[in-house]
Amino acid sequence: MKEKITRQEVRHVAQLARLELSEEEEKQMTAKMNQVLTYMEKLNSLDTSRVPHMTHAIQLQNVFRPDEVLPSMDREQILANAPECDGVSFLVPKVI
Repeated sequence: MKEKITRQEVRHVAQLARLELSEEEEKQMTAKMNQVLTYMEKLNSLDTSRVPHMTHAIQLQNVFRPDEVLPSMDREQILANAPECDGVSFLVPKVI
């Protein structure tokens, strides 16, 4: 079997990811990556032209509640606990 990824490429990717791999880990990672890429090549050979596009493996449906307009809380009651306010909004220190 021809290698799809070399140890040098694994070493380069590990360096980009700031990973330190031992010689044994490089060897194992190269073998595992080659297995994955070989499997992906096998999957790519399948005819999927009649398979519908999907975004998830299982059918999902949003479970959002319907929007309803409800009365707001009383502004005076909300601002009653504010350390500082101008009667309309909270006053806070300027932060730059």
